[in-house]
Amino acid sequence: MAADKFPVEASHIMMFARSVGDDNKIYYDEDYAKGTEPGSIIAPPTFAQASAQFDPNYFLRPKPGGDGWFGSGKEPTGVKKEAGSGGGGGGGGGGLHAEQHFVYHRHLKPGDVLTAETKPGKTWEKESKRAGKLMFSESVTEYRDQNGELVITATGVGVRTERPVDS
Repeated sequence: MAADKFPVEASHIMMFARSVGDDNKIYYDEDYAKGTEPGSIIAPPTFAQASAQFDPNYFLRPKPGGDGWFGSGKEPTGVKKEAGSGGGGGGGGGGLHAEQHFVYHRHLKPGDVLTAETKPGKTWEKESKRAGKLMFSESVTEYRDQNGELVITATGVGVRTERPVDS
């Protein structure tokens, strides 16, 4: 997340929960939520991912002026590949988002204002039969509240292949 601040609002929580098909009242009904263990509306487990919408340079957001962005245009990503790039780096292979892990240090609630810092995590490799070397890397994002307290640690794992997968 490159945005300076991510305000957590009750309406955002409600819309996020609806968008993922979760109708648990703890995400939108304040009276109901008061009687639960957290005692208030809380955000669904993957809500921190919505912070990307506060990043003006988020790669999935359409770009003004007709610039290509991930998900637009004739190419699968909407971004034209440079000659000789092999379509994803690393010897002509491809890459994908393999895993996402969240560690919650407390419930995320309306009124919180998050900041985030992302740093590299572990890297490792495995050999595959169909795509050569698989190169794994972690990206660790720490979300802190308005008091600087750690609220969520999110770890994403990406994998790149050495070459395109054999068919």
